[in-house]
Amino acid sequence: MKLISALNKAPAKSALPSPPTTEDFSQNRPTIVEAIESERFFKPLFKDISSWQSWLVFLKALYGLPMVEEEQELFKSCTQRDHTGGKSFEEAYAVCGRRGGKSRIAAVIAAFEAIFGGWEEKLAKGERGWIFCIATDRDQAKIVLDYTRSIFRMFPDLIKREVSQEIELNNQIVVAVKTCNFRAPRGFSTAVIICDELGFWRSEQTSNPAQEVITSLLPSLMDGGKLIGLTTPYGKFGYLYDVWKENFAKTESDILVWQAGTRVMNPTYSEKKIQKLISRDRTKFTAEYQAVFRADIEAFLPEEMIRSAMTHGPLPPESGKKYIAFIDPSGGRSDSMTLAIAFNESGRIHLARTEEYRPPFNPGEVVEAFCTILKAYGVRDVTSDRYGGVWVESAFSKHGIRVKMSDLSASDLYLEFQPLLAMRRVELIDDDRICLQFQALERQTRSGGKDLITHYPGGHDDLSNAVAGACVFASRERVWTEAEQEAHLPTAIKNENAERLLCDIRGEDYTEKKRREDAAKEMDAWMTGQGMSRIIKR
Repeated sequence: MKLISALNKAPAKSALPSPPTTEDFSQNRPTIVEAIESERFFKPLFKDISSWQSWLVFLKALYGLPMVEEEQELFKSCTQRDHTGGKSFEEAYAVCGRRGGKSRIAAVIAAFEAIFGGWEEKLAKGERGWIFCIATDRDQAKIVLDYTRSIFRMFPDLIKREVSQEIELNNQIVVAVKTCNFRAPRGFSTAVIICDELGFWRSEQTSNPAQEVITSLLPSLMDGGKLIGLTTPYGKFGYLYDVWKENFAKTESDILVWQAGTRVMNPTYSEKKIQKLISRDRTKFTAEYQAVFRADIEAFLPEEMIRSAMTHGPLPPESGKKYIAFIDPSGGRSDSMTLAIAFNESGRIHLARTEEYRPPFNPGEVVEAFCTILKAYGVRDVTSDRYGGVWVESAFSKHGIRVKMSDLSASDLYLEFQPLLAMRRVELIDDDRICLQFQALERQTRSGGKDLITHYPGGHDDLSNAVAGACVFASRERVWTEAEQEAHLPTAIKNENAERLLCDIRGEDYTEKKRREDAAKEMDAWMTGQGMSRIIKR
């Protein structure tokens, strides 16, 4: 009976912390570290808060919070600068290894600023303050937003409106995702900008989207607002590398740059897995997990070099010029199909025309359009990217155009094109898309001494490939000087040219003179019997 009564007895209630009240949010505002360490706020988000100690030191540095001696040592190790207590930062970049917890911390920062930032006090009636999570695409940005959403759902009374790309709180603050397009985030009153995987921002509209986006956003920051970049490093070029080079290890800098490997920021991640991947590809995975910029990747062509070669618009066909054409075929689903036409004039290469059809399109219709253009320029033979396939030859041959596959890969074409550009032997059409695709090319050092030139993952180089191909093959065309042309003419033609010149000087009609001479020779041959002997032989 005692056992049954004990089982039926209601269990004792655990001493759970009381939920936060409106007053907790609006008046008793904790620091971000206090919010993370509080059971009433963010601590339930973390399974083991002790494994997040490095991030807590980063946040203390970001917000100018006091540090103990051990934390100051970690700060110095990750920033290569002395700790100047009490100094907060409005612009900061955490360059960290993969799986280090960047997205989780980004969400915590966004939620803390939205709830405890006090931004509603700085907004006019009816005005909304924005916290942006910006990434290469919406799916990437939504990772941070989804983490943030899970935090807000711990405090459902705060949420006023919730849609797929935005969460609006009752205090006039909206957390939203944006892609790295410099046009998208303008015109907002912005409290915090979180740039996720900043080192990998790429765009078809601009060669340096990180620079363009941040330049457009900084003026929109409210007084005391923050711009925070969290990313794994990439190559030694671009906005992130420039910021790192100018501010890392600079104690006097107003921009905080924090650099640490995966295991520093997330000690729970498997060291064995990291070493296994590094042994497979040391250069790549050292960058991924130890947060060092890759020395094997650099920008291939500087913008200044490309822009200086852009001197004219499309050139119409001219008689007497030999045009060289190159195509980069496509099936019409993901890549563009492109055509470039160039000519060699006294050793200088002129890009005459380019055409690009972006997907989706009908390949047969594009081939027909290209053939019409090629015939207008007097081109009957065209060189194709070597991966074009057999269908390309067949499709063009139906329109009377012969296709031969290039003996050079796209990377080889770029390697031959670069010195032509550097020596100012190339004049290109002034076209932003051509410029952007050339600027986006990366040089990757490979064993064996031959570099690989290619576009970034997910990028496109269809137009730049065609342009490089047309220019390179046009440069191979032998252009003879007048003296060389004269020297290579057959003797009979050279003698005839000289005789024509003498006739012009004497004022004689060369054609009439030649006719009389031929008639005299024929009569002389007849009279000497040579003409009769030829008749007898026949």
